[in-house]
Amino acid sequence: MATLRLGDIAPDFEAETTQGTIHFHEWLGDSWGVLFSHPADFTPVCTTELGTVANYYPEFVKRNTKVIALSVDGLASHLEWIKDINETQNTIVNFPIIADEDKKVANLYDMIHPNANDKFTVRSVFIIGSDKKIKLILTYPASTGRNFDEILRVIDSLQLTANYSVATPANWKDGDDVVISTSIPDSDIPEKFPKGVQRIKNYLRMTPQPNR
Repeated sequence: MATLRLGDIAPDFEAETTQGTIHFHEWLGDSWGVLFSHPADFTPVCTTELGTVANYYPEFVKRNTKVIALSVDGLASHLEWIKDINETQNTIVNFPIIADEDKKVANLYDMIHPNANDKFTVRSVFIIGSDKKIKLILTYPASTGRNFDEILRVIDSLQLTANYSVATPANWKDGDDVVISTSIPDSDIPEKFPKGVQRIKNYLRMTPQPNR
């Protein structure tokens, strides 16, 4: 299949998970979503990642974002692995893990990279908007654990910029100043951005975060 790109509709699917059968789009509802894959169960880096997501779960809920993991191992293996994750990461895994033994979802989302490993999924992340469109795609090598603080930061940026005519600068964090879109003429700034503007260059205009 063609490689997925930003702005594409996230492919829908039906799958067995540790929380029952889901239809992906129906499961998402009007929420945002994070779909992230793992090479295999009982792997050390993935164990820390799933534990981190479980501990961060309230932060995803605050952002109206559902999280779901995937591995090409089976349901029984997932359920045993969850016991290890809960024990070693001092948490409770409270989100579904897809059992994708036939690699249907992995292939749908192009998660098998033969030059890295032709049997297991790479460490992929897809952030999906409430409109079911793909907003971000990240792919990590098996040796590098993901930074979920960064993933939450990106969700904050995506949700902010979806609702206001702004962009977020380098290293931006929620609460920092933002960039006014270049499509906004100077004449519209007082009405749209009543908190004021710092004009650094004609094309670089900063304003306090509008939803703060």
